Amino acid sequence: MQKVVLITGASSGIGKDAAIKLYEKGFIVYGAARRIEKMKDLITKGINVIKMDVTIDEEMKNGVEQIIEKEGRIDILVNNAGYGSYGALEDVPISEAKYQFEVNVFGLARLSQLVLPYMRKQKSGRIINISSVAGKISEPNGAWYHSSKFAVEGLSDCLRQELKPFGIEVVLIEPGPIYTEWNTIARENLLKVSGNTAYGKLAIKQYKFLEMLDKYGSKSDVIANAIVKAVITKKPKTRYVKGRSSSMLLWTRKLLSDRVYDWLTLKSINLVK
Repeated sequence: MQKVVLITGASSGIGKDAAIKLYEKGFIVYGAARRIEKMKDLITKGINVIKMDVTIDEEMKNGVEQIIEKEGRIDILVNNAGYGSYGALEDVPISEAKYQFEVNVFGLARLSQLVLPYMRKQKSGRIINISSVAGKISEPNGAWYHSSKFAVEGLSDCLRQELKPFGIEVVLIEPGPIYTEWNTIARENLLKVSGNTAYGKLAIKQYKFLEMLDKYGSKSDVIANAIVKAVITKKPKTRYVKGRSSSMLLWTRKLLSDRVYDWLTLKSINLVK
C-alpha cells in the first residue's frame, strides 16, 4: 500500500525538493503552499498540489478533507512552511511578531490537530517538523524567528510523548545555514525593519554576515534528503541535525557560557566587511 504524504511549503526550496524525492520513492505526495502557481512543475511530475495558507484555518481544513476523501488516509505530515522575521525587537511591530508565530508555530500545530484524528484511527503516522538550529542558538535581530523555533522544539518534544501510545512518531529536522530564498528574504527584511534605526549599524553588519552565509550554506536537497530518511526509516531518530556548520553551531552553544557565546556571536558579525 502506498503511503500518503502531506508537505507544506512545497512551492520552493526544501519543501519542493522533498516533495519530488518522496514522489520518486513511490509515495503519494500532496504538496501544499500559498503560491500554487509556483507548483506547476510538481503537477507535471504527477504530484498533487493544494493551495494552503497555514494561517487560514478553512484552507487547512479543506486540504486535509480533500486528501481524506481521495486517499482515505494521511500517513506522514511534513510541517515545512515557515519564514524568518528579522529586525531588532524594539523595531518589529507586534502584529508582525504574531504573524511569525502564526506561520511557524500555530499553523504547524493546527495542521497537526487536523491530521491526528485520522492517524489515531489508523493507529500509525509520522509528523515531521522542520525546525532549525535557530531553535537552540541565538543571534541579534532574530528574536521572533528564534523564539518561534524554540517553540517548535518544545512543542515537538511534548507531542512526541503524548502520541507514543497511539503509534504516531514525531521527528524534528534541524537545518543549519541553507542556500534558499529564505536567507535573501530574511536579510532584506532585516534592513527594511532596522537598517535606519538605532540598531542600524549592527543590522547592516548582520546583513553582510547573512549574505556571506550563502557561500557556506548547504543546498536545500541536503535537508530534503534528511526528510526522506525520516520518512522511510523504520525507527527514525527524534532529531536530525543537517547542513554545514550545524553540528558545530550546536556544539559551540552547548560548550560556551552565555557571555562568551554572546561575545563570539557579535564578534563574528562585526568582523564582516
